[in-house]
Amino acid sequence: MILDPVGDAVLAGVLGLLIGSFLNVVIHRLPKMLEQQWAAECAQYAATAQEVEAALAPPPGPAFSLSKPRSACPACGHMIRWYENIPVLSYVALRGRCSACGARISARYPLVEIATGGLFAFCAWRWGITPAGAAWGLFCALLVALACIDWDTTLLPDDLTLPLLWAGLLASALQWTGVPLFASVMGAAAGYLSLWTVYWGFKLATGKEGMGYGDFKLFAALGAWFGWQALVPIILIASVIGALVGIALKLTSGLREGGYVPFGPFLAGAGFTALLFGPQAVMQALLGLLGL
Repeated sequence: MILDPVGDAVLAGVLGLLIGSFLNVVIHRLPKMLEQQWAAECAQYAATAQEVEAALAPPPGPAFSLSKPRSACPACGHMIRWYENIPVLSYVALRGRCSACGARISARYPLVEIATGGLFAFCAWRWGITPAGAAWGLFCALLVALACIDWDTTLLPDDLTLPLLWAGLLASALQWTGVPLFASVMGAAAGYLSLWTVYWGFKLATGKEGMGYGDFKLFAALGAWFGWQALVPIILIASVIGALVGIALKLTSGLREGGYVPFGPFLAGAGFTALLFGPQAVMQALLGLLGL
């Protein structure tokens, strides 16, 4: 269905706000779900009866899924009513505070909703309400969730990176992204192997791990969506953004313990930059800044 660019963008933007509200749930709950899954798996490998008994003890906190339990205020346990969960509007109406106890609600919730709505609007404005527009909307939603989860936990879950990778290959095969399938497959392979090589080179040289396997998979996914030709611009953008943010955090004493800054959010930022401006245009801009 194609209306007009403005109509498509408005309709998709409203949908994006709703999707952004769901992404907030995914960002908060998926890491907790993975922790509970890992605790259950550890129980299967316990060596003694005492270890089995300890390992089988339920993990702290309630069992989590994306639908249960109902969303509640972490400070007082107040169950969020439907009209308190309307994207952006509820946050504004509540003035960023819980209606029951007055505890402050993180501004990231409406920011995720606004960012997702804006990205969906852009995709619909550029591609219309078409399979291509829907594919790039899915790309944006998964990338927003991955960036926030990695920033919070330094995890890039396979539950999100692998669907992003396969969706990119499928979208290329169906000619929804404008990237030839060969370029998409080579982008996925080269994206993974390039960071895998850097990882092992750094580890052999220093004995330390400079990044995680999730970064390889995310870079592979970006290669699948944009093609192998976009990998150099994307990694340059991510490195520049990461360096600037790392320096700012160091100057403001904002680095977390160990001085580690996850790389996933910067790869995601580079992916959004490539989506908005095109990887080749970004590459030319970077070369121009360097005087090359």
